Amino acid sequence: MAQFTFEDITDRLRVTDGFSLADIDPASTPGIEASSKKKDVDKVIDKLFDDYDNELAALQEKLFANGRADVANTGAVLLVLQGMDTSGKGGVIRKVFEVFDPQGIDSVGFGKPTEEERKHDFLWRIRPHVPEPGYIQVFDRSHYEDVLVQRVHDMAPADEIERRYGAIVDFEKELTDRNVKVIKVMLHISKEFQKENLTERLENPEKHWKYNPGDIDERGHWDEYQEAYEIAMQRTSTEDAPWYCIPSDNKPYARLVVKHLLLDALRSLNLSWPEATFDVEAEKKRLEQA
Repeated sequence: MAQFTFEDITDRLRVTDGFSLADIDPASTPGIEASSKKKDVDKVIDKLFDDYDNELAALQEKLFANGRADVANTGAVLLVLQGMDTSGKGGVIRKVFEVFDPQGIDSVGFGKPTEEERKHDFLWRIRPHVPEPGYIQVFDRSHYEDVLVQRVHDMAPADEIERRYGAIVDFEKELTDRNVKVIKVMLHISKEFQKENLTERLENPEKHWKYNPGDIDERGHWDEYQEAYEIAMQRTSTEDAPWYCIPSDNKPYARLVVKHLLLDALRSLNLSWPEATFDVEAEKKRLEQA
């Protein structure tokens, strides 16, 4: 029977010095010691995925409550999701966040910059969407598009791309200094797995809406994107805002790891319920007389 431990999972998936994307097998499931039977792995993943839910929901409610009560130094969480097309970003948001109170979460995706956005620095369109105290924000694609897509397609000069790495590190340092827990995840899939996903979208009429002919064009730049991701993660993975490269050919496994990272971030905020700003006993008496 498969066994699972997160004892060293964050260290194994965290991007540190010497990181090479080619060393990460997209089909692997680090942390799971399994028999040869895939069903054993799936059972462990399913059980752990559900086991986290109660604690996640309770911690998120405490976080939101502290924000609403304007408790000093209330934290927040920013989850950055990156990955090649069909890597499962949308699935992570749907499956991982379904246990949360929707009042305290939000998600936004950053596609091709608008004409207005191109008039400003690349972080101009990002800053309005950073999480307020008490909230969890998800970036489904993010400010990293400006050092990935624009690098691959030569949309910005090399020296500007280089400047942006430093600007990103400074920007994320601003967030962590404000007690925002920044979790950056690359959902790492294989080229073969992407082909399977695209084929499924073409063959299933219910998934035609997900298909974009431009995905094939981008697929032709696969190697360039792998290089761009590796460089971006190497240059911007810091102690306070690290990158995690998650093997994602097994989507339930990838979602489980993201759920664990969120739980770890929420635990680190040392949350408690905000104290009442009124006389509780006096209010009870008033209620009895109302």
